[in-house]
Amino acid sequence: MSALSDQVVSIATLVYLLAMISHAVEYALGNVRARAVAAPARELVGAAASPGGAAGGALGGGVAAGGAVATEVPSRAERTARRAEWAGRIAVGLTVLGAALHLAGLVTRGLAADRMPWGNMYEFVLTVSFIGVAAWLVVLVKWPFLRRLGLFLTLVMVLLVATAELVLYTPIVPLVPALNSYWFIVHVSTIVFASGLFLLGVVPAVAYLMRAGYEDGKRSFPYTLARRLPAAAGLERLTFVLHAFSFPIFTFAVIAGAIWAEAAWGRPWGWDPKETWAFISWVVYAGYLHARATPSVKRNVAAWLAILGFLTVLMNLFGVNIFFEGLHSYGGL
Repeated sequence: MSALSDQVVSIATLVYLLAMISHAVEYALGNVRARAVAAPARELVGAAASPGGAAGGALGGGVAAGGAVATEVPSRAERTARRAEWAGRIAVGLTVLGAALHLAGLVTRGLAADRMPWGNMYEFVLTVSFIGVAAWLVVLVKWPFLRRLGLFLTLVMVLLVATAELVLYTPIVPLVPALNSYWFIVHVSTIVFASGLFLLGVVPAVAYLMRAGYEDGKRSFPYTLARRLPAAAGLERLTFVLHAFSFPIFTFAVIAGAIWAEAAWGRPWGWDPKETWAFISWVVYAGYLHARATPSVKRNVAAWLAILGFLTVLMNLFGVNIFFEGLHSYGGL
């Protein structure tokens, strides 16, 4: 079962990579279509601006030629649009397949370990990333027009799952005695679920900043990507919905961890590195929700707070486990 889990996770990573490439093709074809539609318009304007008199016959010919182009290019643009649509649908199908393989890798890992697969960093990252992609598919069913965000989501999936495989992989070992408690299910399941939603929430936050810059007329580096994204208002709203839903779950997870610490170590809070960074994450996300509810705070400021919150989550997951020692040192590295 352990070997099967490893193989299935490797295949899932490749499928996520193919999904990302398909989303990139959708973006590229969308840009080609935009240029193809703009080309005949420029030609017609040039023909209309040519001098009259003796050139009247030429002007008439120019209009006819322009008309021929105008009837031909939209047909080509429509074909390109259909290809882009198919690329997007294939990307979604591959994402669903990748998520199914991802889940199979987690289930087989849990069966091999005879416990929930959350005992070390490798298993935790796999579970958090699965929650993120599963939540994305739910969002996509409800709001299909957000499909182009899949490019960024699948990029995150490839990076996280590949990092888990190549850097964080740990052979299956029994849980340490402190984790053998029913609080293991209560605390870790909620922290995993909230972290997966925060992972998804940072995607529209970044996309919102890109799209808002485009709508403000800024031709920055991600201009080509930004103009293919959904409207900034919708992205900002999705960011808020995801964080407003996940923050209470994260709060409960922190409280459950404190109760578990009281039972396991005789104190609810000891400023252990992981406890400290969990508190920092809680403060930053609370700050985001407060900023989002304050009319005088600009939306881009709130979006940056959401991104900062996820960076603190990454620090708690990777930095604390790699660089610090504490009572929560169960990373397996």
